[in-house]
Amino acid sequence: MKITIVSGARPHFMKIAPLCRAIDAARKSGKEITYRIVYTGPADDAALDVSLFPDLAMPAPDAFLGVSGNNHSEVAAAIMLAFEKELDSHPARVILVVDDMTATMSCAIVAKKRGLKVAHVIAGTRSFDMNMPREVNRTIVDAISDYLFTAGMNANRNLNQEGMIPDYIHYVGNILIDNVRFNRHRLSQPVWFDAMGLHKGNYLLFTLNRRDLLEKRHTLRALLEALTAHAGYLPVIAPVHPYVAEALQSVMPQAENLHILPPQSYLNFGFLINQAKGIVTDSGNIAEEATFLDVPCVTLNTYAEHPETWRIGTNRLVGEDAKALAEAVNRILSGDWNHATLPDRWDGRTAERIVQTLINGEREGNNPDK
Repeated sequence: MKITIVSGARPHFMKIAPLCRAIDAARKSGKEITYRIVYTGPADDAALDVSLFPDLAMPAPDAFLGVSGNNHSEVAAAIMLAFEKELDSHPARVILVVDDMTATMSCAIVAKKRGLKVAHVIAGTRSFDMNMPREVNRTIVDAISDYLFTAGMNANRNLNQEGMIPDYIHYVGNILIDNVRFNRHRLSQPVWFDAMGLHKGNYLLFTLNRRDLLEKRHTLRALLEALTAHAGYLPVIAPVHPYVAEALQSVMPQAENLHILPPQSYLNFGFLINQAKGIVTDSGNIAEEATFLDVPCVTLNTYAEHPETWRIGTNRLVGEDAKALAEAVNRILSGDWNHATLPDRWDGRTAERIVQTLINGEREGNNPDK
């Protein structure tokens, strides 16, 4: 069985790495299964730092489609055309896509129109806001997938309510946790950590990526003021992309305890998550990692695609409410926070279950490899 694994952005590789390891293990045990990794962006993408793939203990992509841009339609069209050529040159039986980006949707559509099997990892997540491009993407991908790999029972319910074929739905668990478990002992302290006078468990980690929030300058300033004021003596460490740094500095140029840093390598950033007293972020992935690592997390959003994190209380949703953020930071500093009880199937074996399901699917009568 030949599998093409598609990545549309840097965070996808954190979920692809466990699949590579699981497929390698299956092949070593005698299974006829291979994979090819395709990145839809350019080979010189600045987000793919040179340490990323060694940090993740995975191979670099086999192919780069070279597509970038901000216009959803133009990006989708360019990816579809480029992916058609990729499949002409390197046929596959199963196209495995991750999450809900334009690249995810585009490659899934190309695969389905060619009569290939589509496997969607982290299927069934919903915000129920069809004005969000990612909600459109994930809904389309789920509707045309042959394998719907879900991270939690809430995702299963969403798919069942939308009338998906039950035999297509596979509750495999959270694949991001596979990667966290694998790399926890490999996390490394940044070289600047001691030089800045930081101490483990004695700083707040702050990340931000949502462009729509960055454009709301008054809201962003209010959130930063609440965060830095209520952090008190604690440093606020913010490793962010240049466009985020520019926005933060433009609305909050003189916050003494806010330390804006460049993006960190995967293992260095994992260390910062693991050793933080608390985290403020807009990233669902970071909220999941924080839940596993039992680090208090505040999410600047009104929903979580994996509601397990806030249902057990380790992640709090404050939206864009500065007052709610201030209250949450105060609770972190006072130690008034729920400890993590890990959700079902956060056991580090999600990738194994996915690969075994694909192997079983072929064994049960699917067409031979192309």
